Amino acid sequence: MTDLEMLGYVDHTLLKAFATWEEIEELCSEAVEYHTASVCIPPCYINRVRKAFPGLNICTVVGFPLGYSVTESKVLETEKAIEDGAAEVDMVVNISDVKNGDYSKVEKEIAELKKAAGSNILKVIIETCYLTEEEKIAMCKTVTAAGADYIKTSTGFGTAGATLQDIELFKKHIGPDVKIKAAGGVRTLEDLKAYIDAGCSRVGASAAVKLAAQKKDSL
Repeated sequence: MTDLEMLGYVDHTLLKAFATWEEIEELCSEAVEYHTASVCIPPCYINRVRKAFPGLNICTVVGFPLGYSVTESKVLETEKAIEDGAAEVDMVVNISDVKNGDYSKVEKEIAELKKAAGSNILKVIIETCYLTEEEKIAMCKTVTAAGADYIKTSTGFGTAGATLQDIELFKKHIGPDVKIKAAGGVRTLEDLKAYIDAGCSRVGASAAVKLAAQKKDSL
């Protein structure tokens, strides 16, 4: 697989709190040029991006980055994101509920957001850096039972990001209809290739496009 082909797995991401329209526009232009899987952007930019880049696959975040918004708020966020033009939603679970072992509540929330997303893709961020191995396994089962499309490692705003060990753990415990997204700390093309080879269908990254473009230009 070439570097440019790998970009087809990338959710080209810009989620910093102070992202400007100029930066978002550059991100989207790069996504169009290099055929990334999507752009992952703040909810406040969805409508503007949809108008400026009508053919672009838009991903956004819900309950981001801490996850402790009430379910009703997350549902409204999801519905508004879809209405504005997002086709994919990356939600953050209520990590407090996970730490409390209340997996039935977590499952119910995920299921409600999947209902709100409808046929659109729902990815579930479990923020692995805060979880024990037992909690990660339990979340694999919870995400599967709730009917989500993806399990995702991280927000990129926690104490650590994706690890290949967590990807291997996910593969053992998710259901056959759940895909994997790695995010957080994917900073090189070698990292990107490693996560794709490990079984990730998506990788959240902010630098991969620029790195691939630089490498292409240097040839």
